[in-house]
Amino acid sequence: MSNIASAISELKALLGERLSLSPSVIDLHARDEAHFPHTPPDAVVFPNNTAEVSEIAKICHCHGCPIVPWGVGTSLEGHALPLRGGITVDFANMNKVLEVFAEDLNVVVQPGVTREQLNEDLRATGLFFPIDPGANATLGGMTATRASGTTAVRYGTMKDNVLALEVVLADGRIIRTGTRAKKSSAGYDLTRLMVGSEGTLGLITEITLRLQGQPEATAAAVCEFDDTTSAVNAVIMAVQMGLPMARMEFIDAASIKAINAYSDMDMREVPHLFMEFHGTENGVKEQSEQMAEICADFGGGGFQWSTKTEERNKLWKARHTAYFAMKATKPGALGVTTDVCVPISKLAEAIEDTIKDVEAQGLSAPIIGHVGDGNYHCLLLVEPDNPAAMKTATDICHRMNRRALAAGGTVTGEHGIGAGKMKYMAEEHGEAWNIMADIKRALDPSNILNPGKMVQIN
Repeated sequence: MSNIASAISELKALLGERLSLSPSVIDLHARDEAHFPHTPPDAVVFPNNTAEVSEIAKICHCHGCPIVPWGVGTSLEGHALPLRGGITVDFANMNKVLEVFAEDLNVVVQPGVTREQLNEDLRATGLFFPIDPGANATLGGMTATRASGTTAVRYGTMKDNVLALEVVLADGRIIRTGTRAKKSSAGYDLTRLMVGSEGTLGLITEITLRLQGQPEATAAAVCEFDDTTSAVNAVIMAVQMGLPMARMEFIDAASIKAINAYSDMDMREVPHLFMEFHGTENGVKEQSEQMAEICADFGGGGFQWSTKTEERNKLWKARHTAYFAMKATKPGALGVTTDVCVPISKLAEAIEDTIKDVEAQGLSAPIIGHVGDGNYHCLLLVEPDNPAAMKTATDICHRMNRRALAAGGTVTGEHGIGAGKMKYMAEEHGEAWNIMADIKRALDPSNILNPGKMVQIN
């Protein structure tokens, strides 16, 4: 039986002022970027090291107190909301880049390090960490949610870039998974098990990441299209031809309108592709020219490309702030957002079906996609305290998820399951979802690690 008050009392003795009961601190950890209701923890703790995380777990395990890990709260499916109360573990104090192994192209970091902080630290080495979900998320959160983003078409997702982990289990045991070696055939792949487990199997306290060398040259490109299908078909052709794209983003007309207003740009309000190419100077020139030809074949116009840093930065800053640009079009509205991922051959049909569904409901829902790997996002803006509008929005998201499954895809390419997508797990995974529950029971029999997420066990 849970005894949260007793756990808090013992944790206070352990951590002192680094356990907070402050209403403002608790409120900060009661919401993320999603539309889910305000869900406060009973207390928030700020450990300084792995040993303290282990002691926190032991105390909570003893009292059956729920534990929910927290990065910076940028998740979109309610991953870090404490659905059953308990303790939120904020890793803000564990924010050090521990060691850079430049010759081996890897780095060891604590979970509170953000991706921007890491790349700033790496600037002098000629290396960078490529995974870019847009938000300046923590690397612990990105690992826990198996994050992806704009560069996944070239560099993969977090599962492809995490070499090893240090993890605190529910009972306080500390384990290490993986090594700094590039590959291994030794035993079960516990690293991949923990990556994407969303805090339900352990608390990640150290991460070893794969790095990349800075490309000799980088070119950014933009192209406009008169319709969605033509833009997406240009992407499909580029993928099927094996064009080595670093980024390939679809931005619909509604999103372009919002971006123009928010980022002081003047793009034509039609669907666009934002692209980036990495390689040698001759290589990125050749790739850009090839992509220009492909776009032209599908009616694309106004193709522009540049290797100038300031122009590239302006383009990608506009893309990364697109979520906030879209929310700014309807101040005070809640953002109901979902993402799905489908086989590339089904992408144009999937996006068009979503557009038709939204229009049939008389709504406007901007669509943006990492379309180079078949992943796209839909954002519906809903007035607070409007149950009918919220139901319409969630129904649209539901149909979008079901269509993705019917097309041989997944209900989430990168947002994760969190509190929002558990209802689809049985349909997507079948009996394998029950195996996931068995793994959860084996590692967390008391169900204290982020309970109510990922699987159903009690």
